[in-house]
Amino acid sequence: MTSSGAADTEESITSLKDEALAGLAAASGAEALEQWRVEFLGRKGRLTGVLRNLGSLDESARRSAGAAANRLKGELEAAFDERRTASQRSGTETGPGDSGRSGGRTGAIDVTLPGRRSRTGRLHPSTQMIREMLEAFNEMGFQTVEGNEVELERYNFDMLNLPADHPARDMQDTIWIDRSSRSEGGGVLLRTQTSPMQPRTMEKQDPPVRIVSPGKCFRIEATDATHEWQFHQVEGLAVDEGLSFADLKGTLYEFARRIFGAGRKVRFRCDFFPFVEPGVDMSVDWNGRWVEILGAGMVHPQVLRNVGYDPEKYTGFAFGVGPERVAMLKYGIEDIRHFFSNDLRFLSQF
Repeated sequence: MTSSGAADTEESITSLKDEALAGLAAASGAEALEQWRVEFLGRKGRLTGVLRNLGSLDESARRSAGAAANRLKGELEAAFDERRTASQRSGTETGPGDSGRSGGRTGAIDVTLPGRRSRTGRLHPSTQMIREMLEAFNEMGFQTVEGNEVELERYNFDMLNLPADHPARDMQDTIWIDRSSRSEGGGVLLRTQTSPMQPRTMEKQDPPVRIVSPGKCFRIEATDATHEWQFHQVEGLAVDEGLSFADLKGTLYEFARRIFGAGRKVRFRCDFFPFVEPGVDMSVDWNGRWVEILGAGMVHPQVLRNVGYDPEKYTGFAFGVGPERVAMLKYGIEDIRHFFSNDLRFLSQF
């Protein structure tokens, strides 16, 4: 080919460059960019056609035109990559199958619309109820104390006046970790109640004592709508000179009033717990029926002796409440297993 043919080839390369860059600037969206790539850089594209025609030039002209064509190819590829990246960053390109947020037009979104609000986490319903209960008792002068979930048999049973043959110590109720030292009261278990914080606290301080102890408890239970093997408790203790059953009733009535409303009625009935004497359960009037929510009583004199208190000088009362059971009653929850199922449909209601 003559030198005029080489000049024509270089001129066509320059013209192709101007046309390609103009087309790239006008392309909008993923589909248009892909069409541009196929037209100019594809295997059967226009730049490939120019490269295939270089064979008709003489050696010097072919070398010059080939270098120009390769430079153009590099420039167009770099421009295409830059344009595609800018398109993705600006939000005009969405993933495969995304219809976007601009009236359903595939491959585009309206970046002027307000962003989608992300879902924020919240406290677990058990935690919310525990905090509400603790706030009620704290405002009545009780201090919150917490203990270990792995406990010694001595504090979980012995110090609380539960005899060695009490059924609660059997395997069907208690989850034992180490039973090798049971004869000395040193067996290790997952606590069945948060009551161990009562003797632990009394061992360390003299009266007056006013504490509430929240936390997880564990028992071998047949799981059903009203029973779980893992649950929470809030235990309370008050010890001082001259405390009476009237103080117990007044405290628990005020608790029920704060949790369920000022007009709530309560009822006390005799019950038995080894660590209190006398013992009672308390029920609240709910939808025309009495529903038991806690057990309580005056601290047994032997429990006071076990920690070095003089039962002739000091008296006290104790109580234990299940936060999940209170929440079930207050919010109309029918199955206690919902609290630990991690079902977002349930958790998002609170």
